Amino acid sequence: MALSPRLEFRQSQSLTLTPQLMQSIRLLQLSHLELNDFVDAELLRNPILEREEGGADDHEPAEAPEKRTELSAYEDTVAQGERIKDADQIAEGYDTAVENVFPDAGQDHGRLAGPDRNGSFEGGEAPDLDQYVASRPRLSDHLEAQAQMLLRTPADRLIAQHLIDGINEAGYLVVELEAIAELLGAELADVEAVLEVMQTCDPVGIFARTVAECLSLQLRERDRFDPIMERLIANLTLLAEHNMPALLKAVGCDREDLADMLAEIKLLDPRPGLAFDSGPVEAVVPDVFVRPGPDGGWQIELNTEVLPRVLVNRVYYATVSKKTRDTAEKTFLADCLATANWLTKSLDQRAQTITRVAAEIVRQQDGFLTHGVAYLKPMTLKTVAEAIDMHESTVSRVTSNKYMATPRGLYEMKYFFTTAIASATGGGEHSAEAVRHRIKQLIDAEPANDILSDDTIAEMLRKEQGIDVARRTVAKYREGMNIPSSVIRRRQKKSLEATARIA
Repeated sequence: MALSPRLEFRQSQSLTLTPQLMQSIRLLQLSHLELNDFVDAELLRNPILEREEGGADDHEPAEAPEKRTELSAYEDTVAQGERIKDADQIAEGYDTAVENVFPDAGQDHGRLAGPDRNGSFEGGEAPDLDQYVASRPRLSDHLEAQAQMLLRTPADRLIAQHLIDGINEAGYLVVELEAIAELLGAELADVEAVLEVMQTCDPVGIFARTVAECLSLQLRERDRFDPIMERLIANLTLLAEHNMPALLKAVGCDREDLADMLAEIKLLDPRPGLAFDSGPVEAVVPDVFVRPGPDGGWQIELNTEVLPRVLVNRVYYATVSKKTRDTAEKTFLADCLATANWLTKSLDQRAQTITRVAAEIVRQQDGFLTHGVAYLKPMTLKTVAEAIDMHESTVSRVTSNKYMATPRGLYEMKYFFTTAIASATGGGEHSAEAVRHRIKQLIDAEPANDILSDDTIAEMLRKEQGIDVARRTVAKYREGMNIPSSVIRRRQKKSLEATARIA
């Protein structure tokens, strides 16, 4: 069969992801902070876009305010200021000099600080309250200031700077001394000597490499690091396991002395660096509010305070396009208009999609919102996607980095998606999160003389609630909640009882 070129016509359908469609999909998974940053960048780039200031009600005439009999903040402040006596009058009442009552007042003590009758302060401006807010110092700055006083040579200060850079937020040194010596071309003994000096800095226990070393530094500072305490610190693993018989044998003391030493250790700080500021803490802001409705149902409302609102300035576009003659400028304006229209539609579509997904989550998790985590139903992304006729990937993007404020607390949307555990009685399936909650309840309620094993917990779940769960599954959930095994829990509770009897 000979090969020869020929022309053919074929008709087919295909889905092509345009750049704007890909950007719309990306907007779904952005948090409100990331979304605001994206919109701010578009506002700087696109002259046709502008941020909406306030709602539609801003243009309506405001109603006349009702007359109120209570004092305003200004009137109350002025009235309070009039009742405050002068410093001379106060000192005269105590029959003493003004300097004895107000030592920091200086010569200008005619009247206490505050606004005058006109509401103005001395000097023309009210004091800035922000300058009186105390700020927590940074750990690195605190240590660098001490290094300047403790170390004399520039070489030692350079080593100290690398040691400071090598500590984590808790104050532990996480960089090997050999690495610092190799990096600086210094002797290992010099690095160790500088470390020994820096370990005397405040807070006590800083620059430790292990928990045992951190506690030892603090005990040395208190002059309590005797041989018995040293043996106790060397056997912290037995203390963590609450293996008191083995710990008593290793330390070589009686129970009363051990209880006293444990009380001293509890007063120490195993993470001394956390007392300093490690950076700003971002508060979690909900994207959706869920409130009880008047009809017994639930009301779902988007948090519009964190959502950016933009408008397309068509008046500006019409004005500029009339004066534009260059083809490149016309193309730029057309692209800006298309991008602005796309962004406003995408933001509206994003809000509607989040509302639909949140409403379906609330509908399926009505038992959790009403009664608590024990009634959390198993739910998957596919279940929600089929209910609202969306793709599973879309639901996954919508629930990423989004939070929902409910009467039960603030939860990430991903929290409501849990795997299902089969029922032993053939009834409805149970949520894995609800099973975890029940396991924790059983362990918290167990007495010291009857510690529940994983097998016992699995059997209790099967008999009480018909939850068909294996022992290894109970162990996995227990370890995920940082709950120790039954052996360690038994030692812990016996140790607590023994300590209570000694006390």
